[in-house]
Amino acid sequence: MGICANELRRWVIEPTLKTMGCWSGSMEQLLLATAAQESGLGQHIHGAQQRGLGIYQISSRTHRNVWDKYLVHHPELASTVRGLASQHDFLRHPHAELTTNLSYATAIAALIYQRNHRFHLEEQPSATELARAWKRFYHRSSDISIDAFANNYLALLGSGQHAA
Repeated sequence: MGICANELRRWVIEPTLKTMGCWSGSMEQLLLATAAQESGLGQHIHGAQQRGLGIYQISSRTHRNVWDKYLVHHPELASTVRGLASQHDFLRHPHAELTTNLSYATAIAALIYQRNHRFHLEEQPSATELARAWKRFYHRSSDISIDAFANNYLALLGSGQHAA
């Protein structure tokens, strides 16, 4: 059993993106689609065959790259994202936050997309457009096709998840 998509959107994704100052309905949709593809909306947060962690399946290497190659150049945003992390656990086990802290993981997932200056989403993206963004900016090395992603998205989330 995974996480309810509407609750994840309303109680985690939306407030996290607003805290970061980068909320949009299309970004909400992309993060829901990413969580649906990567973990079945939280059905698996660290499987035996997976290198990533949490509902977005972020690898420790990608996590470090977001901090070392992107957030280092955006100190105010870095402070905001660091504020989403646990006070003590983040210092001891920073990658564990990707599994145990949904808001922090959501922020890092959003930044994986946004750190690329070519990243852009239409206002109301189709499942195929979400899949293209995922494949191009989030999980380039995946064997999953754009069509398979779009079909998985529609199966898990349907087409009306952007409604409140």
